[in-house]
Amino acid sequence: MPLYEGLTAAVEKTAVIFDLGTVYTKVGFAGECQPRAIIRSEVKCTKTNKVIKVFEQTEDDELYDTLIDFLHVIYFRHLLVNTRDRRVIICESFLCPSSFRETLAKVLFKHYEVPSILYAPSHLLVLFTLGINTALVIDCGYKETLVLPVCECTPILKGWQGIPLAGCAIYKRLEAHLLENGMVRGHSVEEKPLSSIMGHVQEAVLEDIKVKTCFVCNFQRSAKIKESLLDGSAVKRPPPPPAVEYPLDGGRILAIDGQIREIVCEVLFEQDNEEKSVATLILDSIIQCPIDFRKTLAHNLVCVGGTTMLPGFKDRLMSELKNLLERPKYRQKLAFRNFKMHSPPSQPNYTAWLGGAILGSLEVLSYRSLSKEHYRETGRVPDWCMLDAEAQLAELAPKDKVPPQRMNIGSLTKTLLARRRETDGKREWSPRRKESSGLSDQSETPPAKQ
Repeated sequence: MPLYEGLTAAVEKTAVIFDLGTVYTKVGFAGECQPRAIIRSEVKCTKTNKVIKVFEQTEDDELYDTLIDFLHVIYFRHLLVNTRDRRVIICESFLCPSSFRETLAKVLFKHYEVPSILYAPSHLLVLFTLGINTALVIDCGYKETLVLPVCECTPILKGWQGIPLAGCAIYKRLEAHLLENGMVRGHSVEEKPLSSIMGHVQEAVLEDIKVKTCFVCNFQRSAKIKESLLDGSAVKRPPPPPAVEYPLDGGRILAIDGQIREIVCEVLFEQDNEEKSVATLILDSIIQCPIDFRKTLAHNLVCVGGTTMLPGFKDRLMSELKNLLERPKYRQKLAFRNFKMHSPPSQPNYTAWLGGAILGSLEVLSYRSLSKEHYRETGRVPDWCMLDAEAQLAELAPKDKVPPQRMNIGSLTKTLLARRRETDGKREWSPRRKESSGLSDQSETPPAKQ
């Protein structure tokens, strides 16, 4: 956002980037390296004075009123900008309900009168931050874990996989263990069970405990713990990590046992009755893809989402994948035996937002977005994977520019990545560029001058 904004009225102002998550929403401006604010996806209702979560609204009318209040807080408390001057980019999941995106567009166009909106799939925006066009994106957030393969900037929708194992499942197991084994010490020396003081632990407290105390143990330690539980012997079980104390309200101290700290995250890798886990989703997704892309996808894994920030998550995931490859179910169908994982240039919880900030700083935003005038004429929001929007794209494009034939976000991504590689080739080569790519086995030979 420019310092002297009033003096640059003739220049189009930077776009606003929204990444609406189930629990947290990331907001900021295009061209910036991190969000201006990361806030909870909830708002205090002006009518009832109760805190309402945005994604828990099922009726369109209630959602409309909630989004009005929620966006008012974003625009006039965190961003402090005029809504009529800035375009909007919304990072959305490919499973986002159509009713939600229609209601959100209605609020932005009719109530806040934004110039244009662009819905961009978050799994494709992740590729913008890495400069690659083929990857397997693993999004482990609050409600579920989603896996979507992207080949040559085109999402393979038949290969997506999902499972309701993510942060919410960890909270439920953590709460159950705390109510069963947690001990609370107050002003007196005597300890009392946590269940005798409270019957329910607030989700904000569970989240704070998970972030500050819990971790994912390695594969060998997990195997020993499972073996000791099956045998019922405490001798084979490895020594637990040290217990920690967590302060509660009223000067009370909650003692968290070391076994709880390492057990709660095992829910992500424990297979259910259908033999599904976070690790099996990745292999099942690769099997659904064309055989020519399977090895490339295995060598281009990208983990995003807040749950992937747990200590030890990525190392455990790699070990689980290598162990699953030895099973006959996957060994007969997959020829590769190793995996490689990228490291995005940002925290995993706002990597998709960063991709939207990169997209918003490009000139294609002006004729790729859905304008307010076109929305008033049609009254609908096209899907980002639509391929039959030539007439609409011709209306949105400036007269001096010829738009592509198809309004496909995949082709746009491919064009932008090619342009980025051309720009990188003109720069002076430096060994530091190897670290920013996210892969550890790239060659350090400088590119040949053309």
